[in-house]
Amino acid sequence: MTSPTAATDHGIALTERAIAAVRADPHRLVLDYNRFAGPWVDGQPEPVPAELLAGAVFPSGRPLPPSLRRWMAYDSSLLRRSGWFRPAEGPSRSWEFAPLPLGELAAAALGEGWGAPFGALSERFDECFLLPGGSDSRRVLATGEPDAYGEYPVFALDVDDLPCIELMYPGLDVYLADTAGVIGRSGTGYSALAGDPRYSRRMLTHARHYLAGELHAVCLDWPE
Repeated sequence: MTSPTAATDHGIALTERAIAAVRADPHRLVLDYNRFAGPWVDGQPEPVPAELLAGAVFPSGRPLPPSLRRWMAYDSSLLRRSGWFRPAEGPSRSWEFAPLPLGELAAAALGEGWGAPFGALSERFDECFLLPGGSDSRRVLATGEPDAYGEYPVFALDVDDLPCIELMYPGLDVYLADTAGVIGRSGTGYSALAGDPRYSRRMLTHARHYLAGELHAVCLDWPE
C-alpha cells in the first residue's frame, strides 16, 4: 500500500512552495548546468491577466492543471521562452497556447533526424509543451487524462541510445518543485519518482493512461 503523503507535496500547495523558492532569487538560473535555459523570471514577473486566466483552457478544450494556472498567475516568462504561446506582433503579449504534437515538438527540439521517430507517437501525444531540462534529453508536458490532482505528466525524451519517451514527473507541480530545489529526489533514472511513496500512485496512474502501464516506450519507427 502506498504510504500517506503530505498535502503540501502535491498540486497548488506544492506549486506555492516552488513559487516561494523562486521569489527568494527569481533571477537565478533555472538549470545550473545549462545557462541557455535562462533565469526563472526574465526581468519582472509577468503574470497572465486574471480575466484571461479565469476562462483559459488548452486548444484541445482540456482544462489547465491547477499548478499551471497558479504558476501563470505568478509569471509567464519561463513558459514564453519555452515556446508555450503564439508570438504577437509589436510590444503586445499573446497568451494563446501553441502546443505541438509530440513528433513536431521533438523535431523542433532535437533536430529532424533524432526527432523523427517520435512522430509515431503524435496521435497518442497530440498536445505537448516543451520545458527546460536535459542536455541530450528534453522535458515535455503532455495533456490528456489528468490524475487525481488534475495534473498532466511530464516526460523525458531521450536519444542517447535508442529514442525513447519515459515518464519523469507526475505533474507540472512536481517538475517545478524539483527543478526549483524544493523537494528531494532519490533514486536513479528518469522515472525514479515511481518508487517515491509521495508520487508512486500518481506515476503509476499516468503510466496506465499514457504508456499501457509501462514507465517508458522505445521509439523505433524511423521514417523511410
